[in-house]
Amino acid sequence: MTPEITAVVPAGNTLGEGPVWCPREQALYWVDIEKSFLQRFHPESGAVRHWQLPERIGSLALRETGGAVLALASGLAFFDFASGALERLAAPEKDNPRNRFNDGKCDRAGRFWAGTMDDRLSEHTGALYRLDPDLSCHRMASGIGIPNSIAWSPDDRVFYFADTMDRVIHAYDFDRDSGAIANRRVFCTFEDQPGNPDGSTVDAEGCLWNAQWDGWRVVRYDPRGRIERIVELPVQKPTSCMFGGPDLSTLYVTSAIWDLDAKALARQPLAGHLLALEVGVRGLPEPRFAG
Repeated sequence: MTPEITAVVPAGNTLGEGPVWCPREQALYWVDIEKSFLQRFHPESGAVRHWQLPERIGSLALRETGGAVLALASGLAFFDFASGALERLAAPEKDNPRNRFNDGKCDRAGRFWAGTMDDRLSEHTGALYRLDPDLSCHRMASGIGIPNSIAWSPDDRVFYFADTMDRVIHAYDFDRDSGAIANRRVFCTFEDQPGNPDGSTVDAEGCLWNAQWDGWRVVRYDPRGRIERIVELPVQKPTSCMFGGPDLSTLYVTSAIWDLDAKALARQPLAGHLLALEVGVRGLPEPRFAG
């Protein structure tokens, strides 16, 4: 059965992305990359807040000590929600202005992972970085087109990572203690699928949920990379997903307007909005950056 889908925030995001649920606040954070917005939704009150940032923001993670770590277009930074202050941390690709940061998440050891991409969507000039709690920044992979789908299995033994340009999600062996990744292999390909892999989250049963850009859907994959469930959506460009709510049973899905013309938008009035649906499984608490 198709679950009921609700547009909980009529955000109209050009490129909504990177949802992060905060159990402490019972609120969802997410971004609009192209509008340089950081956004927060409090479901109980319905309140929505926006922070305008000085440049585009690809993703964020919340910090144990408060505030957030951001993957801004030009580099990584701390952000204080109360004052709006930014503290720049690392700009590993400052000599390549064509690249920008995109998807990012924290692992359960409190390290922030984020990938870069060619802003013209044409070259494999991106890389994957790991920001440790001591604020050292490490390049973990290179030759990336569009980095997405950063996630970990519940037992921390598998790291998931997609290159949207190549239409594939990879799995790696993951060492939680060292933060090392190894033994890259194909988790699933999109050769016979209608969309492209975008942002992901993992549920408490160890399945990977992936939002599929241009696919009008989110898909649940079992740990072997087999499609377990397809949930059709009323938007062409879902971008990412995250479990939230008091018991982590609500799947929030971000979406984009991006390059849709007036005719396409008329067919999908919920495009760019924050969606919510109940899918019958629960998620896992999102880790925080330990630095």
